[in-house]
Parts: sequence; structure tokens; C-alpha cells
Amino acid sequence: MSNDPASRLNDLFEAERAVRQAQADLADVAPAELLALLRATIAAADADEDRDDAAMRMARAAELLGEIDGAEAVDLLIDVLASEEPEARLAAGETLEERAFSRFKEVALGVERALARLSVGSPALSELPYLLAEVPEPGVLPLLGRFLAHADADAVACAIEALSEVGDPAARAMLRERLADKRTVELGDESGDDATVTIGELAREAISLLDQVAGPEPKRPRGRG
Repeated sequence: MSNDPASRLNDLFEAERAVRQAQADLADVAPAELLALLRATIAAADADEDRDDAAMRMARAAELLGEIDGAEAVDLLIDVLASEEPEARLAAGETLEERAFSRFKEVALGVERALARLSVGSPALSELPYLLAEVPEPGVLPLLGRFLAHADADAVACAIEALSEVGDPAARAMLRERLADKRTVELGDESGDDATVTIGELAREAISLLDQVAGPEPKRPRGRG
């Protein structure tokens, strides 16, 4: 291989042309066959000791899954989102978010399945709330509410932050249910240091932020007993 910069640049262009041609060729493959190939690719990459190569393959698989409709494609994207490779998670997150804008119900059902099937500690459980917060759909609020009831404390904390980002005062009722939650999570601050806080403290802060948006909720009148 030549070390000449112009030659290396040309090699890069040729590689990109080859990638585009391969993607065009795969567009002619039947969706069911392509889905099976991508499922096997993701499983093999997840077990690959070469993590750079694994990340590349999972990222490419996530991009191709964006061209396939249906529940299994969404589930596989969430599986990639659950990987330990940032490059792969980024590709899966972008693909899922794009699909959520065009076919929200399909993604929402996939998220519901993920909440039931993913283990505590899965990176996807902490990624999905932020992804959902970007989607302007009325179904986002109840879906984030389901994260608040999860056994994964980090997922709960991320859902609380996502609800703050959504900024819908209607979230205050579901956040109040977490005020007594004493589980702790580690959060990074602007200085780069980690701080330990309880879920209840996060919920209280989120309610305060939502109060600033809509004003405090009116107090209920007391009965005469």
C-alpha cells in the first residue's frame, strides 16, 4: 500500500464508493433475508474480541436496520443500543430516533418490550429516555412514566431528567410517586466530578423545574371532615 497522501486519499474515495455500491446491492435483498443476516452479524459482533471491528459492524448493521420495517428491526436496534460500544450505540440511537419521528408507535412498542426483556444495568435503559424526549409525540410522557417504575435506578434517573427536558407539567404527578425513593445514583456535574444523589432528590428537583414552567399546582381544598 502506497504512503503517498494523494494515493491514500484516492483509496479512501474508492472504499467509500465500494460501501455505497454494497448498500445499493443490499437494497435488492428481501427484507426477511437481510434481517436474518443482520441478526447474525450483531450476535457475532457482540462476541467478537476485536472491539473496534465489532463496533464498526454493529454501527453499519444499525444503519441498514433503518431500511427495514417491523418489530424485529426495532428490537435489534435496541439490542445494538444496549452494546458497550459508543459508536454502535450512537448509530442505533440516531436510527431509532429517526424512526420514532416517522413511525412512533412502532418504536414505542419496541421500547415497551425492551422494558420487559432487558436486564438491569443495560445501557439501552439509560439511553432510551433521552431519545424519547426528542420526539414530539403525546405518547412520550406515559412511556417515560413506565421507566420511572423500573428496577434499574439509573434508568429511573435518566427518565426523570428526560421528563425535565420534555417540560410537560403533567409529569409532576408521576414524579411525586418517586419522592420517597431512597435509591442512589452517580451523576456527573459540570466540573467532571461525580455526585451521589437519591432518586427522590432528583424527582423533587424535576418537579421544581416544572413548577417554574407552569407555576405551582393549586392546593386541593380540605374537606370539612
